[in-house]
Amino acid sequence: MNGSEDGQSVVVVGGGIVGLACADELVRAGHRVTLCDPSPGAGATYAAAGMLAPGGEAWFGEESLLRLGRESLARWPSFAAGLSERSGVDVDLRADGTLLVAGDRSDLEEVRRTCRLLSLAGVRVDELDRRDLKVKEPRLSSRVLGGAFLPDDHQVNPRRVVAALLAVLGDCVVRQRAVPTEDGVLLEDGTRLRADVVVLATGATGLPRVRPVRGEIVRVRTPDAPTCVLRARLHGERVYVVPRHDGELVIGATEEEHPAEQTAPMPTVGGVARLLETARALVPGLETAHVLEVVARDRPGSPDNGPLIGPVPVHGPARRLLAGGHHRGGVLLAPITAAAICAHVAEREVPHAARAFLPNRFDLSERDEDQCT
Repeated sequence: MNGSEDGQSVVVVGGGIVGLACADELVRAGHRVTLCDPSPGAGATYAAAGMLAPGGEAWFGEESLLRLGRESLARWPSFAAGLSERSGVDVDLRADGTLLVAGDRSDLEEVRRTCRLLSLAGVRVDELDRRDLKVKEPRLSSRVLGGAFLPDDHQVNPRRVVAALLAVLGDCVVRQRAVPTEDGVLLEDGTRLRADVVVLATGATGLPRVRPVRGEIVRVRTPDAPTCVLRARLHGERVYVVPRHDGELVIGATEEEHPAEQTAPMPTVGGVARLLETARALVPGLETAHVLEVVARDRPGSPDNGPLIGPVPVHGPARRLLAGGHHRGGVLLAPITAAAICAHVAEREVPHAARAFLPNRFDLSERDEDQCT
């Protein structure tokens, strides 16, 4: 384990963007940290589009999640700058905003409901008619009805963030599976690592009240790519189109409930066809785009769509913290989750917005505790 001898020994289980960010924050706070994952960054993070868009994800009844997302978004510029400086990896953080796009009157009414919610929450939002939308993004179909612009939304490249975090963590990373025990974790090769604290950031499996929600994405490349993130609802079908460098676009994302015991995530013809058909209706120029990759992964969903960040009761000397259930917001919420986990490890004050997401807001039974062991 790396870190100061004055800090605590911490094992982080799970190497998605959330687990990696937690490990990095703990190392920088002076703790002795080991992160265990056989394939860091290969889960939901690998498929993530990287939208830092609390406004675009906002919905009624989830105001606490909107506040959490906004606080985490505010941390992203310094998080990205510091990470890029320490690692030498450009994580491609962009602040071009998000266009919400509606295809018909029903779609437009949903956009307007979202705008009302965001305005009440103090989020900047500019409603746009069809003409304004086409001025903002000429590549949009002429058939769109209207929408809105969220100027404060950002985006980042999650795969680059993972590369940067792995670079700075170095030999803190152990590429093995780990199972939590009463005093630490047991590695797949039989090695036991004792720890003061075990942080579980295992994505869609192995956490209480967390279930897999499958999503599919398609990556394409075109010389005539949109310039900002598009989040659209076209006749009830949802799609997002996220621009990357060199004309690459990420198109997603389907959502489908899948039991964790089923086979590994695989793209389906129906899911991919719906994505491409809706994306082509939104941006007709995608007709000639080149397909680069089709990927399916399981997101970690929770009963209220919010993450589980904080302690759970366990038997034994090692304290246990959860950092999971982030659903569609793992990339967005990585900085605030890392700060909250670091505060829990040190038993100091947790960021205010994260306090609503303690695991004890759910009734965690003994069966749930066994799920973590």
